[in-house]
Amino acid sequence: MQKRTMLLFLLIFCSGLVWGQDAIETTEEKPKTENPAKGKGNKEPKEKAEKLVKEDKEKPKTSGLAIPKNMFEFGLSGGASILGSDVAPKPSYGVGFHIRKATDYLFSMRADFLYADLKGVNPVTNIEREFNTNWISGSVLGVMSLNSLRWDKSVRSTNLYVMGGAGVNYFEARSFDTNDNMRVFDTLGREFAPHVSLGGGISFRIGPKINIGLEEQAMMVFGKRADLIDNISTGKSTFRDVISFTSLSINFNIGSASSKTEPLYWINPMDGVLNSIDDKINQRTTGLIKDEDGDGVIDAIDQDPNTPAGAMVDTKGRTLDSDRDGVPDHIDKEPFYMPQPTEKVDEHGVVTNPQGGGPGRPGNGGGVTEERVKELIDQALQNYQITDNRSSAAEWFLPMLHFPSSSSQIKYSDYGNLAGVGRMMKANPSIRLVVTGFTDSTGSESVNNQLSYERAKNVIEHLVTSHGIARGRFVLQWKGSADNLVPTNSSYMNRRAEFRIAGPGDVEQDPPAPKEGGY
Repeated sequence: MQKRTMLLFLLIFCSGLVWGQDAIETTEEKPKTENPAKGKGNKEPKEKAEKLVKEDKEKPKTSGLAIPKNMFEFGLSGGASILGSDVAPKPSYGVGFHIRKATDYLFSMRADFLYADLKGVNPVTNIEREFNTNWISGSVLGVMSLNSLRWDKSVRSTNLYVMGGAGVNYFEARSFDTNDNMRVFDTLGREFAPHVSLGGGISFRIGPKINIGLEEQAMMVFGKRADLIDNISTGKSTFRDVISFTSLSINFNIGSASSKTEPLYWINPMDGVLNSIDDKINQRTTGLIKDEDGDGVIDAIDQDPNTPAGAMVDTKGRTLDSDRDGVPDHIDKEPFYMPQPTEKVDEHGVVTNPQGGGPGRPGNGGGVTEERVKELIDQALQNYQITDNRSSAAEWFLPMLHFPSSSSQIKYSDYGNLAGVGRMMKANPSIRLVVTGFTDSTGSESVNNQLSYERAKNVIEHLVTSHGIARGRFVLQWKGSADNLVPTNSSYMNRRAEFRIAGPGDVEQDPPAPKEGGY
């Protein structure tokens, strides 16, 4: 009989686990999608963006979010058990364990095992007798978390739930003379019977691996033995005996190395939604911000997306040809030697019929001399009023700063770039810089104008206060959402501040006029 009992409970627990696991595995997973096609040829950014939108519409749509793999819960419980019947119960105890697996963020399956020692007093025909019933049961329950729709926190600290299900039980009820415990009146039971189970509880998260719970569960027996758990039946009563189990449990989250999260009823379902939105945004923008040929110009504005490795390009991604002889600089052996109309060059950019004469054009056809190159550089330095300090040439590069959405605060990661700008200005005291603020296209015009002004203003104030550069050496300008680099409304590339060397005609803009009623 004991072997049959253990085998039956083992089957119940296994079926509960398989049921819960099947629910996880049959949840539809998000199909993998390819990155948006990258633009080819000399296409304009608008045409590339329209192509990406068209391809996105043609992609197969998913019917829902994929549910991540998660751990299952194993719990040990102990507490008070009470038999609700037509006799007076006495204090009793019960112990059990359960295994619970989430099917999604709201529902989970649970397999329960319970052993209870039930006691009570039966007054029968002037003879007071006690009963003692040993109860063993196994149940499969469906559990619903009541606070799963609260989305204010990423991970919940409590889990409030209700549950219901059915199972089988085995009990043995014995009666004793109250005055003589050695005298056994009769014994009932020793058979299996079905029951239904209802309950609820609350658990408190201690950490990602452990929680404690307080729970109440009631089981009602069906069949001809429904009124015999207390080992008394008058033959006239229709009262069904009910087992009540109030318990305190300690629960452990257990999973394999492939499990990515703790049980889903602890997790905010909006995290999955936001991750899905982030994936969609990445799919829509990957082709816009990617630089396939590695020339430093993103594909969305690259007019030559197939630039050879090592080639120097301009701001639009086009290969440089400084002397305009038809041979790109990266393979031109004389990249700064501009041929005369009657001269011809070979595939390496070398003049094959030099005419000679003219500054920097020696009669032997040797190309521009190193002395002439230095002379041209010195002339350019003087035109820009830059000191002849070649050690500072590495600091001529003026960076582009980017800002978070709806913010004008400078990121700590850009402090190094601003320090470089400060050193360059100290080394070249005649330079004035134009600082221009920009925004993306997500806000109204008035909000964007004010935000672009504040971004440029904060950059200038940082250089003045942190690096001691005179305020008069800066020209503040703002352009709002005009001159976007990337043709998408919320691109990170568009939220920026730019630097350039000021010319004689550059003047500072007044702050944007406030909109009536405020911004």
